[in-house]
Amino acid sequence: MAEIVFERVTKRYDDGQLAVNALDLKIADGEFLVLVGPSGCGKSTALRMIAGLEEISDGVLVIDGAVANDLSPRDRNIAMVFQSYALYPHLTVADNIGFGLKVRGSNKAEIRTKVEETAKLLELTELLDRKPGRLSGGQRQRVAMGRALVRSPKAFLMDEPLSNLDARLRGQMRAEIAHLQKMTGVTTVYVTHDQVEAMTMGDRVAVMNKGVLQQLAAPRTLYDAPANLFVAGFIGSPPMNLLPGQVEATESGYALKLGQLTIALDAAAIESRPAIPRFADRNIIAGIRPEAFQFLEDATPGPGRLSGKVAFVEDLGASLLVHLDLDGASVVAAGVSEDGEELSSARTRLRAVIDGTLPVRKADRICLSVDPSRIHLFDEATEQAIID
Repeated sequence: MAEIVFERVTKRYDDGQLAVNALDLKIADGEFLVLVGPSGCGKSTALRMIAGLEEISDGVLVIDGAVANDLSPRDRNIAMVFQSYALYPHLTVADNIGFGLKVRGSNKAEIRTKVEETAKLLELTELLDRKPGRLSGGQRQRVAMGRALVRSPKAFLMDEPLSNLDARLRGQMRAEIAHLQKMTGVTTVYVTHDQVEAMTMGDRVAVMNKGVLQQLAAPRTLYDAPANLFVAGFIGSPPMNLLPGQVEATESGYALKLGQLTIALDAAAIESRPAIPRFADRNIIAGIRPEAFQFLEDATPGPGRLSGKVAFVEDLGASLLVHLDLDGASVVAAGVSEDGEELSSARTRLRAVIDGTLPVRKADRICLSVDPSRIHLFDEATEQAIID
């Protein structure tokens, strides 16, 4: 196991493309860290620099206390776990796990001992005589990790290992990999563009965009306190609603002016974000998560109410995802999609998650309310969160 530290690490290709820009990142010994972001954000390049498969243009990479910039991949003792598992179909589980040791010239007794120890840790002992074709997907993943673990690596690196699986198996494998990492305690760096994977697997998540680290935090912190507009728009499913407007000083305090809609900011909202008064009469972006809304039985428009016409409804069983054409306010999309495509800033619909038993249908007129303390605020100019 090992600590991995990026100190202002940059990767610049010969054509001038900047894949990773001055990355500062410390991955603790035994931590499961997820690198997440849209395609082309630099996450896989960062992983490949740890493995020694990409040269570092600037900065210092430290693995287990030693500078690794010029170390060959072989000398780093880093294990890559492949998307396809890369198991040899004609070899047994025992032979697959011990293959790397055999290639390195270890004697049979040593190989047998290490394979048995690894199999016990990964609950594979009863499967050692089987071949990969007789294993489930989860068992094959454990064998692939066992083959890496038997070498006593300093870290596991995983690059989109579940991207080709169907949704059901992907969910099973997320839990399997997270469980295995906790069992082994090996430092693990996991790359994905899927923010659901990131939020459910990582001890901490590093969100990247255009080669720059946007925020590094625990999954819950990313969700509850996004550092900027990009993180706010990227983390969360369905994504956060973003409404342009201004902070307005009133006789009783402050309010959000979102088009023709006004939402008073109560004492709790101001206390949680002391910087709000400094943004009076300045353009801001208000972010509201779909699940933060409350459905109001009385559909009469009024102060603090978001009213509109239902464009369509997605019935998710326990909940309804309502797409609403708002009266008097605009909703915009910002940032990039998981594919790296720029999202349009054109008017779009508000999305709200409400109780699945409510009788809401297409073309209904409804009203929603939201607790002001659950509204995220961002400086329109800098796109940074307004906090203190």
